[in-house]
Amino acid sequence: MEVPLFLCLWILLVLGGGCLGCLKEEKTALLQIKASWNDHSYVIRSGWGGKDDCCLWTAVTCDEHTGRVIEMDLSYVLDEKIILNATLFLPFEELRSLNFGNNNFLDFQGTLKLSKLQHLVLDGNSFTRIPSLQGLSKLEELSLRGNLLTGSIPQTIGVLSPLKILNLGNNNLNGSLPPEVLCKLRNLEELDLSNNGFEGNLPPCLGNLTSLRYLDLSSNDFKEIPASLFSNLNLLKFISLSYNYFEGSFSFTSLLNNSQLVVFDLVNYNKSLKVEIENPTWFPPFQLEVFRLSNCSLSTPTRAVPSFLLNQHELQMLDLSHSGMTGKVPTWLLVNNTALQFLSIGSNILKGPLELKSNSTNLSLVLFDISSNLIQGEVPPYIGSVLPNLHVLNMSGNALQGNIPPSVDKMEELSSLDLSFNNFSGPLPRSLFMGSSYLRVLILSNNNLHGNIPKESNLTGLGYLFLENNNLSGEISVGLLESSSLELLDISNNSFSGVIPDWIGNFSMLTSLVLSRNSLEGEIPTGFCKLNKLLFLDLSENKIGPASIPPCANLSTMKYLHLHSNELTGLIPSVLSEARSLITLDLRDNKLSGTIPPWISSLSNLRVLLLKGNQFQDSIPAHLCLLQKIRIMDLSHNNLSGSIPSCFDQIITFGRKGVREDKFGNVDYVWAANLSLSTYSYEGELSYFRYVFGDVGDAESGEGDVVEFVSKSRSENYAGSILHFMSGMDLSGNKLTGPIPPEIGYLSGIHTINLSHNHFSGHIPETFSNLKEVESLDISYNELTGQIPPQLIELNNLAVFSVAHNNLSGKTPERKFQFITFDQSSYEGNPLLCGLPLEQSCTPTGPPPATPPASKNGEIGLWKAIFLWSFVGSYGVAFLGITVFLYLSSYYRELLFDFIEEHVSFLRLRTW
Repeated sequence: MEVPLFLCLWILLVLGGGCLGCLKEEKTALLQIKASWNDHSYVIRSGWGGKDDCCLWTAVTCDEHTGRVIEMDLSYVLDEKIILNATLFLPFEELRSLNFGNNNFLDFQGTLKLSKLQHLVLDGNSFTRIPSLQGLSKLEELSLRGNLLTGSIPQTIGVLSPLKILNLGNNNLNGSLPPEVLCKLRNLEELDLSNNGFEGNLPPCLGNLTSLRYLDLSSNDFKEIPASLFSNLNLLKFISLSYNYFEGSFSFTSLLNNSQLVVFDLVNYNKSLKVEIENPTWFPPFQLEVFRLSNCSLSTPTRAVPSFLLNQHELQMLDLSHSGMTGKVPTWLLVNNTALQFLSIGSNILKGPLELKSNSTNLSLVLFDISSNLIQGEVPPYIGSVLPNLHVLNMSGNALQGNIPPSVDKMEELSSLDLSFNNFSGPLPRSLFMGSSYLRVLILSNNNLHGNIPKESNLTGLGYLFLENNNLSGEISVGLLESSSLELLDISNNSFSGVIPDWIGNFSMLTSLVLSRNSLEGEIPTGFCKLNKLLFLDLSENKIGPASIPPCANLSTMKYLHLHSNELTGLIPSVLSEARSLITLDLRDNKLSGTIPPWISSLSNLRVLLLKGNQFQDSIPAHLCLLQKIRIMDLSHNNLSGSIPSCFDQIITFGRKGVREDKFGNVDYVWAANLSLSTYSYEGELSYFRYVFGDVGDAESGEGDVVEFVSKSRSENYAGSILHFMSGMDLSGNKLTGPIPPEIGYLSGIHTINLSHNHFSGHIPETFSNLKEVESLDISYNELTGQIPPQLIELNNLAVFSVAHNNLSGKTPERKFQFITFDQSSYEGNPLLCGLPLEQSCTPTGPPPATPPASKNGEIGLWKAIFLWSFVGSYGVAFLGITVFLYLSSYYRELLFDFIEEHVSFLRLRTW
């Protein structure tokens, strides 16, 4: 029997292994790439050229039958930034997949023109433009995520009709979405445009992309969701619309046909989106694993928890925070969804007690957030047994009361516990401090807890401890020493007493230390000299003194220092001259004396300088003008004399309009949902969350820095973003003299100026009309003269104004704009001022002359006549008054006659 020739060839091919090695021309091309990248890539330099068969080289894959290179994974290979030369890859005509991801390519030179290329990945580079796509007629995947792309989506993408995956996320693209481009991609299965600057409404024609399985439009500036967007997208598994500015309405029933939906993610930036989520005739055909609907307005009659969730049993992440929900805490969600890991229902209007079934244990829940509601009563004592695997428990901002349940020590994986802003009472439970060694964050502030900090502790991993605003007492416990990795300690506003322990220097990782508003006394211990990472220190409102910071202290990292309202004496410690990173220096209300030291000008980053209420003397030093970043300066209530340095207008940022430089906020959670969807199946990978600290917790950014400053005649606390916009100068209560420098009027963005209770003289500078942002201007209790500049009525932001108790004259400013709001107290104590709102009128009250003067000479003659008759009349009245007085008083009459007789006799003798 004869064997067919083709069968023989097939047998030989199989027995021979099928692969004859890579083609010579492709090997040559690879060596050319190596030569081009040799100095920039260790991976290519060491992985290419060692073997004859280039199919065995690193990052190269060949077809096992033809030996042609079909795939090249060149991700993470470059060590330096270079330009990608596309022409080097033209010899690889059979190339199907090319990955240049996560390198340092700056630009794309040339055109690939690889007609069989299906997958092109350019993620994580520095491309500023989308490269030429000419000749890529079979391209199915184009990914440029994480570059520096700008402008709009180019029209050339619209011709890639086979495209299934388009990822342009995490760039700087902007403008509206072009429907003539995106809506042509009818084979598209994955579309990721997240983290860009797109705006406007979503194109309704996106609803025609019926093959779509993955849609991520999060973190843009979109405004409206078309009603029919999802009606025909029956294959969708992943929808993320979070972090936009959606308005109008969105009906959840538009997802009626999406039976495969697994992830729905919508966290809006504002509450202008009304979500219609209740429909009695609607039964969801899907089983969600992730459902986030936050910061939206639920359109339900009762604003209760969405009822369709009763039929969901596969949830792993549920976030309904900031949605205005009412009713009881829906703990039934834990029973219905045994795989639930993340449950966040904070910032709602949930009421009643927290009800947990003692015989129902949830082993999956990792994060439980019911913060900022109206939940009352006591926490179930068995909560630690019901939720034993919790990592994060946040019940802050409610009306919970009673003792902290000791069973929290059953949560052996607990890393963050926040019970702040409740009504918890009793002592700190010893079981809590002997509990989870994984506990990283413990926040018990703003309760009614009392007693001492336990002397024994197992919190070896504790990094952040907040106990402020309670009734805790005693000395600072040595039990804290077990938490050697402590980064933040806040025990302010309690009743702690004694001295600051020297062992506090053992917290080598400490960046923030807040011990203010206690009864601590003595001096700052030398242990502080070991705190080399300290950024934020607040010891204010204690009895610390007379010395302040020890000379050995290392303040090179210090940014925020608050020592006000203590018993510090002497000079400002010279060790502060080393604090070159200092942003806030608050030494108010102590007994410091001497002069303001010249080295203070070397604190070039200083923005807040508060020296109020001390005993500083001499003049205001001109070297303060070198503080180019200063925004708030309070030198009030000292013994400073001399004049104001005229160079204050040279301070670049003093009084200029503020720009927010740092993020400020409260403690919050940021969900990190690494939810990936492959081309054909949902992989649903839930990664762990990331905890972000605000307030004092972020000492580096100064989130928790609070500055007290008098503005608008009252003391205000400025913190967060408000502090970055505030600017002011207070020199009141000193002995300053001389004229007010006109240069002060050039601080056009300053909000508050207080120069009251000094001895300034001269006129009010007309340049004050340039203070367009000023809200409070107080120059009362001085010795100013002249008129009030009428141009001041142009200060449209002025809310507080006082020139009281000076020697001003003339007419008060016209009663219009802001000046119509000021009453007599703004002008009192100036006898020569007239006009409203004062009672003294500026116009004469007598009858007008019968006829107007004919000329200027006539007017002069009239005034001469008036003067003459007034003079004669005055003498006549005086003579008549003396005559009547002498007639009525015989005693003074006899004295007068004796005086006349004596002097007449004297004159006669002189004449003779």
